[in-house]
Amino acid sequence: MSTGSGSSRIARRIAAITPSATLAVDAKAKALKAAGAPVIGFGAGEPDFPTPPAIVEAAAAACADPANHRYSPTPGLPALREAIAAKTLRDSGVTVDPARIVVTNGGKQAVYESIVAVVDDGDEVLLPAPFWTTYPEPIAIAGGVPVVLPTTEATGFRVTVEQLEAARTPRTKALIFVSPSNPTGAVYPRDEIEAIGRWALEHDVIVITDEIYEHLVYGDVEFHSIAAVVPELADSCIVLNGVAKTYAMTGWRVGWMFGPADVVAAVSNLQSHLTSNVANVAQHAALAAVSGDLDAVDDMRAAFDRRRRTMHAMLNATDGITCLEPEGAFYAFPNLTGLLGRELAGRTASTTVELADLILDEVNVAFVPGEAFGAPGYGRFSYALGDADLEEGLARIQKLVEG
Repeated sequence: MSTGSGSSRIARRIAAITPSATLAVDAKAKALKAAGAPVIGFGAGEPDFPTPPAIVEAAAAACADPANHRYSPTPGLPALREAIAAKTLRDSGVTVDPARIVVTNGGKQAVYESIVAVVDDGDEVLLPAPFWTTYPEPIAIAGGVPVVLPTTEATGFRVTVEQLEAARTPRTKALIFVSPSNPTGAVYPRDEIEAIGRWALEHDVIVITDEIYEHLVYGDVEFHSIAAVVPELADSCIVLNGVAKTYAMTGWRVGWMFGPADVVAAVSNLQSHLTSNVANVAQHAALAAVSGDLDAVDDMRAAFDRRRRTMHAMLNATDGITCLEPEGAFYAFPNLTGLLGRELAGRTASTTVELADLILDEVNVAFVPGEAFGAPGYGRFSYALGDADLEEGLARIQKLVEG
């Protein structure tokens, strides 16, 4: 079919979007498993626990209430926004007016709407790498320029103020700041968070901070919200969060953002045309989650911690692999360069994309190659899966490597 202009019918900015590598790996692994292959997937960032019963019960009750069969306010149910404000004060020490909260269809919508609300054509957004695969896409859709700042094991996968300052130009508009990190599991200590916040404040750089893994930190490591550490950022900080990771609610699709009044108004206006309100039943489930206790969260974190230590030990015991101990979230991010250019099962991979295909084909184990996160040579392994599968999957890789 002709478009009449000789060009593609798909808009340039949309055609340029890179498909989600994490979802693609998960889909391929699930397809193989459905076909009977004994696949073990380390790809998806999804807790393997069911949503806690009290949350499910709240949703079931909400289904029967006719009030939930109708439209509700675009920014979210007032009771949920109030509960999110109370939860934010409880968990991160940040005071937020419920009127400055917008409830979104999952964390991804919060990311997208927040970025396109503040980024204009030619604006530069500082993006430390490794980064979650979704962050660069809305920057580009908005006409902005992602400025990637690579980090390595040497800095614990944490960006420095010196890197930020070296990358800053008159067009720098925002910084994407994430702690705990997907994909590396890195957690910034308080002093580094403060230094970055003070730098952003001094140079009028908007901070977009994703705090969805706030409750998943281990050992003596502590989570600190940059909005609490540098409260003067209140007029130039956008905070993203959601229930997906903390409460094992990935499929419920409830996230939120809060920030300066003008940004929140713009996001709410955009969402009014994009999706209107989040499904009311899911909002009532989120209300039960954020207003309840953290007992179920503590139980899940204990399981993740056990798996984290097992994965870290087994990866480092595999010839050719080195891995920093992850401090937060539920991912390890090993260096796999020792396996590149090396014959494995009669095949040789020159990139981690090729290595991921090789390992999936040969031993039915799936992980996401580092190229997806702006970090070739690495791979993301989620430990949000059962202990037995985790150990079996890593043992298969060890056996493949040992020949």
